[in-house]
Amino acid sequence: MAKPIVLIAEELSPATVEALGPDFDVRNVDGTDRPALLSALSEADAILIRSATKVDEEAIAAAPRLKVIARAGVGLDNVDIKAATTAGVMVVNAPTSNIISAAELTVGHIISLSRFIPAAHASLAAGTWKRSKYTGVELYEKTVGIIGLGRIGALITARLQAFGMNVVAYDPYVTSARAQQLGVTLLTLDELLAQSDFITIHMPKTPETTGMISTEQFALMKPTAFIVNVARGGLIDEDALYAALKSQRIAGAGLDVFVSEPPLESPLLSLENIILTPHLGASTDEAQEKAGVSVAKSVRLALGGELVPDAVNVAGGVIDPSVRPGIALVEKLGQVFSGLADSPVTSIDVEVRGEIAEFDVSVLKLAALKGIFSGIVSESVSYVNAPLLAEQRGVTVRLITETESEEYRNLLSIRGALADGSQISVSGTLTGTKQIEKIVEINGYDVEVPFADHLIVMVYTDRPGIVAVYGKEFGEASINIAGMQIARKEAGGAALSVLTVDSPAPEGLLEKVRIAIDADLMREIDIVE
Repeated sequence: MAKPIVLIAEELSPATVEALGPDFDVRNVDGTDRPALLSALSEADAILIRSATKVDEEAIAAAPRLKVIARAGVGLDNVDIKAATTAGVMVVNAPTSNIISAAELTVGHIISLSRFIPAAHASLAAGTWKRSKYTGVELYEKTVGIIGLGRIGALITARLQAFGMNVVAYDPYVTSARAQQLGVTLLTLDELLAQSDFITIHMPKTPETTGMISTEQFALMKPTAFIVNVARGGLIDEDALYAALKSQRIAGAGLDVFVSEPPLESPLLSLENIILTPHLGASTDEAQEKAGVSVAKSVRLALGGELVPDAVNVAGGVIDPSVRPGIALVEKLGQVFSGLADSPVTSIDVEVRGEIAEFDVSVLKLAALKGIFSGIVSESVSYVNAPLLAEQRGVTVRLITETESEEYRNLLSIRGALADGSQISVSGTLTGTKQIEKIVEINGYDVEVPFADHLIVMVYTDRPGIVAVYGKEFGEASINIAGMQIARKEAGGAALSVLTVDSPAPEGLLEKVRIAIDADLMREIDIVE
């Protein structure tokens, strides 16, 4: 088989290609050359980009085989996530690749501001010696206020505590227990602004946080205070910042990010009491290599059909090792479910019972939907667009969990209602030390059948000689029956038979068998890995 094609559209570290491994046909294209990009995308299964390549609706439409867009970095402004989701394309990034670099740059800005390092260097380089002009302040025993105590905020906390600084923080989503663990005092935003000698912002950019530091906030700050932003441009109102610096309402500021980049026309460039850097938060060799390697690993997972923890348009997140084996099982159960359905599905319940129900099992609902819709719709189905396909078809979906399971350690079930009023169900489990996937229930009948590539499910009135009848029909058609199990609820009632066969049944054979045994249900189900 031909190797999946992975397109690298921008310069990435050699370690990125090495992390992809030998299983892919790696090709390169200049992502800023639009015609060349669109042409190369026509055969691509995955594309790796940084910030210069625009993967919009047009680019996604030009890539019928595309399964994953991987951004070697954090920001995704150059990717149309909505169009990707609709097309079933996974979007991944490297959200933790630059956190150390960003934290260190923040500390660098704080130290540079406290000791006037850039200005002192420029003065000396210009031939002047002005020691008294650049008298700074120590960080020791000063208070630093961190707005946003996430991963980067926590890293900065540890580094500045080593300088003997007192750390206070504002973050409405951080518990007092977490703050106490970090040695941080939680304050309101106004309290933090009033008490801090240095302030650094580490918040996401949302309508609520855009311009969160403006004229009113600067009025609360000490005239000796410094403020730093290496997170997102626009968190600080740049016009208000200019006014506060120009009037010396605050002592100084450090910015690595801007509302418009590059900020070539910004009046901030004319000020002496500000340090500006050209968006260097992730610009270290280590961060770039981490980002490339991280998304390369994500591409391997995505093209292998697995969920990716760093996928931004797939619900799920980190998957507990106890839950992971159930993903493939419930996807196969979904394929059996769709094979049993002979009418449109109106509602689906994905039930998880047993020990794994103690963990986050939302991924199993996604896997079930992927398996179900792979047998129903003609378009490509992925973990990304499976929930969207259900929504578009008006199918209600529920995830039901219960930590108690009577017969099995863990039991996964899919139950659904059809438009004709009927209901169907299929259940499975993993058994033994080898975690063998088995079907243990179909439409209320107890069975125990290992999965195989080709299954035939029949329901008929139980009576002597039936097995011989369909055995003869399959034998004459050269279809080898590798395994068989029959289940019934009472003698002389309906029986369900599940056959494992070595090859697909030829056209017309199932209808011939159905007539021969007067079957109520006759389905062939192919399990696609």
